[in-house]
Amino acid sequence: MAPYEALYGRRCRTPSCWIELGERQVLGPELVADTEDKVKLIRDRLKEASDRQKSYADLKRKEIEYSVGDMVFLKVSPWKKILRFGKKGKLSPRFIGPYRVLKRVGPVAYQLELPPELDRIHDVFHVSMLRRYRSDPTHVVPVAEIEVRTDLTFEEEPVQILDRDVKVLRRKSVPLVKVLWRNHGREEATWEPEEAIQQQYPHLFGSGKFRG
Repeated sequence: MAPYEALYGRRCRTPSCWIELGERQVLGPELVADTEDKVKLIRDRLKEASDRQKSYADLKRKEIEYSVGDMVFLKVSPWKKILRFGKKGKLSPRFIGPYRVLKRVGPVAYQLELPPELDRIHDVFHVSMLRRYRSDPTHVVPVAEIEVRTDLTFEEEPVQILDRDVKVLRRKSVPLVKVLWRNHGREEATWEPEEAIQQQYPHLFGSGKFRG
């Protein structure tokens, strides 16, 4: 290769781009200013997002703060004893109470004045377990009618079979029944394996218990 070609005809690699030897790459004040503008824009957008998140968090924190003397409901989780396809089913939460707030314990926990029937349960709860007294009364269950465990769960009982169906799996078909559960409306009825329900709750299959 001639010296002329070696000097002017070959390309040279740089970290930023390909350039021809002899050409000038402008890295002047304009590029620096443009980069600074972009960095400032990114910082402004990050700050806006952070401010929105903080405002939302402050609003949620305000909504779940309680004062001494407030009456609150305590969340409990109803469980179905039967297994559905090898997995125990969980119904939507319910609430017991209301109970009086005795004091605030740290930033996100409260001590409640619990009745004697709940003396086995620790009386300090995270705010996520509490609801204001104005909660939906249809989701409140009398504690005298259920046995609340120390982990704040209780076993729910089916009261009626509403419908029947068949679930077709890869190798077999599973007869199902639509079950209405105590303390829950018809919109919360669940489909369960008919065999499991019949074994554990045979009384539901007696005369007049099934209404299609």
